[in-house]
Amino acid sequence: MTQHADDRRASLLNAALDTARKDWRVFPLRPGSKRPALHGESACPRTGACAGGHVKWEQRATTDPVRIRAAWSTGAFNVGVATGPSGLVVVDLDQPKDGADAPCGAASFGALCERAGHAVPVTRTVQTASGGHHLYFRAPAGVRLGNTAGTLAPLVDTRAWGGYVVAPGSTVHGAAYEVIDDRPAQELPEWLAEILTQGPSQSAVAPFCPAVARDVSRVARVALERETAAVAATGEGGRNAALLRGARAVGRFVAWGDIPRHVAEEAFQEAGEAAGLPPAECRATIRSALDWSIRTARPREAA
Repeated sequence: MTQHADDRRASLLNAALDTARKDWRVFPLRPGSKRPALHGESACPRTGACAGGHVKWEQRATTDPVRIRAAWSTGAFNVGVATGPSGLVVVDLDQPKDGADAPCGAASFGALCERAGHAVPVTRTVQTASGGHHLYFRAPAGVRLGNTAGTLAPLVDTRAWGGYVVAPGSTVHGAAYEVIDDRPAQELPEWLAEILTQGPSQSAVAPFCPAVARDVSRVARVALERETAAVAATGEGGRNAALLRGARAVGRFVAWGDIPRHVAEEAFQEAGEAAGLPPAECRATIRSALDWSIRTARPREAA
């Protein structure tokens, strides 16, 4: 291992330990990525922690320094924070994709606060790799919030139970997550909690922050991120339909060679499982949807 790689691994280990000291549960993400480094259900060896059945990243996230040192001793893993078990609700203020002429998440959130008659809440804030912001709040007691995608405002998502965020110290595509306001996480404002409690995406669903291969076209990347986020935020009763619809929408990019099929399958598998669908049902729906799209896709120039 080169000195640079060794220093990078040590830096990420320290980031994981520092996050865990706040009593926030962490787990490893693939180096330079947002995707969990832990194995998925389809590759589960059913040994060790999974001897009694597959254990997902949310259950395996930990504050135990011994386990953290053991995990980060094997690679320069980015750091994921499991928001639900950590007692957190993180408001994700995103940037428009590919320079689109649209208000950013921070502007949309500011407008929401103004309409509600409240100042923009001040709390622990992390700048993301894309230039957006994560606002960290303590979850309200006695309420189990799930994730939302655009429920509060455009380009404003939330991460709670079933969700995770990338911790400061991590890097994605060479850009770092950095703390820009180090004050303690404040209590989630009551008016925001009320919106999230009454919102349509209250059921516990998982986030989807796909770490798409860099050779995927930019338009295809945006489509995959949008469709998987929509699947992950869908409540019970419409999840399979949303998965079918999303995979069909992205399938044309697979047909055109813009997205490798396995990348689309993995992304939708994670999003479907995160929404609460059984793994086998996800695989069958995704396979059917992509087969249909590849079979029926019109040529790119005719689309």
